Amino acid sequence: MGNTIIYGEIFLKGGYAGKILFINLTDKTIHEEHVNSSIAEKYIGGKGYALYVLYKKYLKEYMNKGLSPRDIDPLGSENVLAFATGPITGIPGVPSPGRYHVMALKSPLTGSVASANSGGEFGPFLKFAGYDLVFIEGEAEKPVYIEIVNGHVDIRDASDLWGLNTFTTTSILKKRVNHKNTSVACIGPAGENKVLFAAIINDEHRAAGRTGVGAIMGSKKLKAIVVAGDNQPQIANTEEYRKLVAEMSERIRKNPVTGGGLPQYGTAVLVNIINQIGGLPYKNWQYGYNPEADKISGETLASKYLIKRRPCWGCQIACGRVTRVQFGPYQVLYSEGPEYESIWALGNDTGVMDLEAIIKANHLCDELGLDTISMGATIATAMELYEKGLIPSEDLEGMDLRFSNPAALVDAVWRTAYRAGFGARLALGSKRLAEMYGAPELSMSVKGLEMPAYDPRAIKGIGLNYATANRGGCHVSGYTVASEVLGLPEKTDPLSPQGKAKLVKIFQDLTSVVNSAVNCLFTTFEIGARDYARLFNAIAGFSFTEQEIMTIGERIYNLERYIMSLYGFSAKDDTLPPRLLREPMPEGPAKGQVVELDMMLKEYYELRGWINGVPTIEKLRELGIEL
Repeated sequence: MGNTIIYGEIFLKGGYAGKILFINLTDKTIHEEHVNSSIAEKYIGGKGYALYVLYKKYLKEYMNKGLSPRDIDPLGSENVLAFATGPITGIPGVPSPGRYHVMALKSPLTGSVASANSGGEFGPFLKFAGYDLVFIEGEAEKPVYIEIVNGHVDIRDASDLWGLNTFTTTSILKKRVNHKNTSVACIGPAGENKVLFAAIINDEHRAAGRTGVGAIMGSKKLKAIVVAGDNQPQIANTEEYRKLVAEMSERIRKNPVTGGGLPQYGTAVLVNIINQIGGLPYKNWQYGYNPEADKISGETLASKYLIKRRPCWGCQIACGRVTRVQFGPYQVLYSEGPEYESIWALGNDTGVMDLEAIIKANHLCDELGLDTISMGATIATAMELYEKGLIPSEDLEGMDLRFSNPAALVDAVWRTAYRAGFGARLALGSKRLAEMYGAPELSMSVKGLEMPAYDPRAIKGIGLNYATANRGGCHVSGYTVASEVLGLPEKTDPLSPQGKAKLVKIFQDLTSVVNSAVNCLFTTFEIGARDYARLFNAIAGFSFTEQEIMTIGERIYNLERYIMSLYGFSAKDDTLPPRLLREPMPEGPAKGQVVELDMMLKEYYELRGWINGVPTIEKLRELGIEL
């Protein structure tokens, strides 16, 4: 493989496993290096550190050969996939430390940087296995899986696993390793068939869902990564750490969202909340209010289908739902979820008000390895195309893709995973599907990524975030809903565009820090930049201030945006679907509203120091980004 430029001994005192793993599937070489302390201070870990390595080691090398970043094939051997933990991943007592981040040079769905995040146990157990980050290069000749157990790494034959669903794959590999701290991240048929929004599924029901990272694994013939280990990370200042986690755990417990709504009803507690302000997209965003929304709410899920809660590793919030449908055509005797976004995408967006069908469709997405947001949104686009007479009936091969049809919803999911019939077109995502039928405006996406469950005509700040989120139509890049709807950390008017540029920038920068920590974003309902600085200092031995934390987040966000500019992205891509800009909300509490994007965007660029949607050289230098 050759030497990497990411070298140096680790001088950090805690929080890190201390090693980075590089695996080349083409020549089957395995190489490891130390985490570099100076890079960790600038980019922390997780998303930030992975992004730095992807740029400095891989993308610059690509350009130094005289090749254009625009020519990188997302499904080619030149794409690089990264699994990343951070200094807070797997630290006992820290609120919600059970997550990991996935990055890749390029997304097959968007053409931008690929980025996804997941909870469960995989992140902590990867660190316990001895590594903070894993980079996957090249492409295997035949199906393989990677086994990482207490620092020992093997590339193993996965021919017998190819074609299996994620549940069966996980069960087989956990039995093979037979270790108490074992977790599997794998793809199902959707990833193998390179569905452009295929997900990576870990721990059976947790998904690194967005931007098609599962399709990248499929293109590399990488069926799974199984991790197991016993290496507990050290703590730099145990006394301060114990004091901090006790304080923060108590605050999380007393917070009305993290200590009340999320534990009791899961993320789907938002269905009624968002619907009541007229911001719950209905029937492919034609409306923002659905009078029947309570049929698919978190409260209804809890009263009829909930078995118990299931937390991610070490999490006190425990928003995860274990559910079942005991009888009928959509019977599922054990499942998890669906979460708010999944209920919305597979339900409200498609007009399906049958919660049992939604549970079944969500279960199939986990089993087959699909991003529920893009899946549901693509089906909803197809439904509107069909109802407008733009998709001929013969193209559907017997499917009745009308809004509110539960059977068509479930049918479309498995067809997509296997690219069967019309599923081959659904597998391309809503943008390509709508373009194929001559109505690109009906894809409710940004930069090719389908937007999630908040209509910005009712919540203006999230609209600016959608437009400027680096990975595309993404709510968790800058979740202004916390402020605009939930009033955390302070209430802002959701219908006013005033001040939203500053709000979005703050949320995006802090989110970049949390995704580099790697920790759960739900902690930010209570824990802010100052708290994260204190956590990093106690756990890893840094000496960060609150302002330095926000600067790190800004650095990460700007580096990602600079990489995007090398792919050809600019201000022309920072926009929203025409429906949100030109069609006033037809009814409900936000009736008559559109998104005043241009005004917010101008102020946002000024705050960012960007020209034409791209960071200036001066801004990059100011942030200490080495090009």
